[in-house]
Amino acid sequence: MNKTESLDTRLDPVTFEVLKNAFVNLVDQMSEQILRTCYSFVIYSRDFSSAICDAEGNTIMQGTQDISVHVGTLHLTAKAVLEDFGEDIHPGDVFLVNDPYRGGTHFCDVRVVRPVFYQGKLISFMQCNGHWADVGGSVPGSFNVQSKDHYGEGMRIPPVRIWSKGQYLKDVANLMVANMRVPEERLGDLRSQAEATKVGEQQLVRLIEKYGLSTVVTAFEEVQNYVERLGRARIEELPDGTWETTDYIDMDPELGDQLIPIHVSLSIQGDEIFYDLRGSHSYVSTFLNSGFGASFSAVISGTKTFFPDIPLNSGFYRFVHVELPENSVVNAPHPVAVTGFCSGAYEKIMNAIFELWSQVMPERAIACSFNLEYLLIGGSDRRDGYNNYFMWYDWMAGGHGGRSFKDGANAMSPVFGVGLSIQPCEGQERLSPVITTHHEIVTDSAGPGKFRGGAGVRKGGTLTLCEDAVMSYCCDRSRSVTWGINGGLPSQPHGAWLNPESEDPHFLGTVFSNIPLQQGDSFDRPAAGGGGLGDSLERDPQLVLEDVIDQYVSIERARKDYGVVIKEIDREIDLFEIDEEATVQERDYIRANRKQWMQTDILLVQQKFKAGEIDELDVIRRYGVIIDYTTGNVLPTSTEQYRNMLYKRTLQYWS
Repeated sequence: MNKTESLDTRLDPVTFEVLKNAFVNLVDQMSEQILRTCYSFVIYSRDFSSAICDAEGNTIMQGTQDISVHVGTLHLTAKAVLEDFGEDIHPGDVFLVNDPYRGGTHFCDVRVVRPVFYQGKLISFMQCNGHWADVGGSVPGSFNVQSKDHYGEGMRIPPVRIWSKGQYLKDVANLMVANMRVPEERLGDLRSQAEATKVGEQQLVRLIEKYGLSTVVTAFEEVQNYVERLGRARIEELPDGTWETTDYIDMDPELGDQLIPIHVSLSIQGDEIFYDLRGSHSYVSTFLNSGFGASFSAVISGTKTFFPDIPLNSGFYRFVHVELPENSVVNAPHPVAVTGFCSGAYEKIMNAIFELWSQVMPERAIACSFNLEYLLIGGSDRRDGYNNYFMWYDWMAGGHGGRSFKDGANAMSPVFGVGLSIQPCEGQERLSPVITTHHEIVTDSAGPGKFRGGAGVRKGGTLTLCEDAVMSYCCDRSRSVTWGINGGLPSQPHGAWLNPESEDPHFLGTVFSNIPLQQGDSFDRPAAGGGGLGDSLERDPQLVLEDVIDQYVSIERARKDYGVVIKEIDREIDLFEIDEEATVQERDYIRANRKQWMQTDILLVQQKFKAGEIDELDVIRRYGVIIDYTTGNVLPTSTEQYRNMLYKRTLQYWS
């Protein structure tokens, strides 16, 4: 093509397709660069994303393996740089930003933004976003559940120039990392991300030199228009209507016994989608709130899940409209704490959107998935040859929700971060004085259903040679337990234990900070499975038998949750058999009584639980009761809310 062609020229189909895929490849090359050069084990485990944006900051393309939470936010970061610097942007400049109140997610997600010039004209921005394992604040890892504002969460970085016309501003970089733990690692990640954006710039220049500036810039616009046209056409094929649901955060510490509602309404009107989150609770007194950018990302990620074939760029945002009420848990203002948004509001929005689209597109239905959780341990590493500060920063696999045609996926990364790798224990043990003692699938963690949820995972460890170590935990769904849909049953509560095998085990719950640890202390945390889809009494007994053989389901819960009576003949050779007559009787018994069980007096349930007559899963799945597991006492308000939720998602579908 002629390199002097008009920008108004539309592209021929072949050139368009080549450049569209070239942009994807360009971003993926940026990702490969950061993967191979980063310093942080967190980023190495794929907690990062990249994007190419146009001169106005609009996303042209994101990568194929970017994690969900960064989707829908990177264009906001590029626009923040434009807003703050305007015409004062030059070749060789590189900017840094992590501000969650300016379109970011939380303070640990640090974005490097490089403007790209060609023949003296600004034509694009390259962006690489990585999760830094610590950005300061009052606790190692920068996750402080006790923070009510961002000042205890870490360093807030508005758009700031870190390279000026190619000159590295060492003093600015040192000022920032001096306020962070393990500063040499932070500087290493900064250089890695900057080089990744440099790779993107080089690849873009290569495309321009091959196809011409006007052709490439036209392609910037055309790929966005293509996504918009494709998305609108897909939406227009669907029925108009409005669907609503509510999911919950466990609590506001200042309110105590009360689930925190996040209300989501989805409307389809012609070829446009409208989301309205009005009716969601005001922001809470801990860090589980979400800023505008993160909540917008949750909406986009939840929607994109049901349209996997549509590429992702700013064209997608043109037909999706989002109303996020101000001063709420889904749109918290500065300086309200937001670092734990990932375990709080974010995944609640995503799972609520999954439920709504499951009604619009039942062939792709999916129940609730387990909740993201982070366990962070920091302190002084006293092993021979180390003698430095360490950060053990871990997230868990768990189960995704049951699907309309298939069981949920076992031991998956969270929907928050599909694309994350589960961190290898060997690498963690080399870098930190923490030994992994077990990492295994949890029997009975999958929410029962005609299609059961995926199984959850348990992981535990022990501290070795260390001093002044503390532990923090960011999670949820110990009360708003992972739920099923269309008659499916819940999974199990989340939560972490300290010294679980000792004479004095402590259940620490799902959100805590600065718990002191010493050499020899151990911990354990089981992640939930996904919720079930469909009535568990309609599951093929042969499939239940297979789950028992695979140890996804115990013989006891096969009877209680599925009404399938199984006899163990020889466990050593996986020989079991179904008692068909007893199964028919058990299923009839459960059908006749299960709605009544859900109305059992909550104090009677508490009494049975404390007496050991029923277990935790009975409490949740058979009685729909929420208990504070640190005391064993029932939570009346949370139970009422949870039972109402169970009625809408489960009981009303039972025959």
